[in-house]
Amino acid sequence: MKKKITITVVSVFTVLVLLSFGAGWYMLDYALKPASDAKDTQGRYARMLAEYPYMRHWVDSMRGVKALRDTFVTMPDGCRHHAAYARGDSAAGRTAILVHGYKDSYIGMLPIAKIYADMGYNILLPDLHAHGLSEGGDIRMGWKDREDVIRWIGVADSLFADPAGKPRIVLHGVSMGAATVMNVSGERLPPSVKCFVEDCGYTNVWDEFSRQLSDQFGLPDFPVLYAATVLCKLRYGWTFGEASPVDQLARNESPMLYIHGSSDGYVPSSMVFPLYNANPVHVTPDGVTRHFNGIWITPGSAHARSFHDYPHEYAKRVRAFVGEFVK
Repeated sequence: MKKKITITVVSVFTVLVLLSFGAGWYMLDYALKPASDAKDTQGRYARMLAEYPYMRHWVDSMRGVKALRDTFVTMPDGCRHHAAYARGDSAAGRTAILVHGYKDSYIGMLPIAKIYADMGYNILLPDLHAHGLSEGGDIRMGWKDREDVIRWIGVADSLFADPAGKPRIVLHGVSMGAATVMNVSGERLPPSVKCFVEDCGYTNVWDEFSRQLSDQFGLPDFPVLYAATVLCKLRYGWTFGEASPVDQLARNESPMLYIHGSSDGYVPSSMVFPLYNANPVHVTPDGVTRHFNGIWITPGSAHARSFHDYPHEYAKRVRAFVGEFVK
């Protein structure tokens, strides 16, 4: 009798484990599978221009004179990555690197890129791994992407060589791109990087996937999320917990502007506060402690809609913040 009970318990446990890992595998594919239209450049341009029709003249003029160009680099994993770039009219060594969000591409960042172009900046718009025209088979949620963006910083330093030898760079990301630039901020960076702008980024991948697991499927973290993070480690080499912008920010030494919509239900607006408070002060070379960071909660804006809802105020605040640190 006891033997039968033991066999039954082991069998049920085995089935539950297999079901958990099966569900975890499904979640991993669901979350990290690239968009089917990732390389549909024309379709993405059409959607961007339908949403921001005033961009047509600028985009057409840039493309018409071939001011907006393409460049490719091979990353250490062997994948060929793409970025679009344009030289500024009066950049004087100033460059903005703009990082798009989840299943988007560089095209989605063009409206924000225009803010910097109008300021005379060089602009560099990478397609993240498995997005746009960049190769890759998995979305990396801004974690391994940080290494690729650091590579793009080096490309920017050489691509837009400053005759005065004083390149100055701002990194600006939206959604997953915001998580990416926050992850970048915690690494050792060249002195050319002066500041960051993050727009509606998440605290860490675990928190974000937990939110989506609950909202989309009505499921708790255990056991699916636990199984999925183990599978992610085995399959892609990272876990949801280690992919943590909030932890990276604790090591950041550069100013950052935090933007988040008050009605963001996808990346909850409450996430911006632990991010903002992760590294609130910096010590200047003369020993004076200052609160360099800025924060702007946009009233009523949903996820990644702050620029759409407040384009003029958005541009004004970005110009003011960046202008303080990128002289």
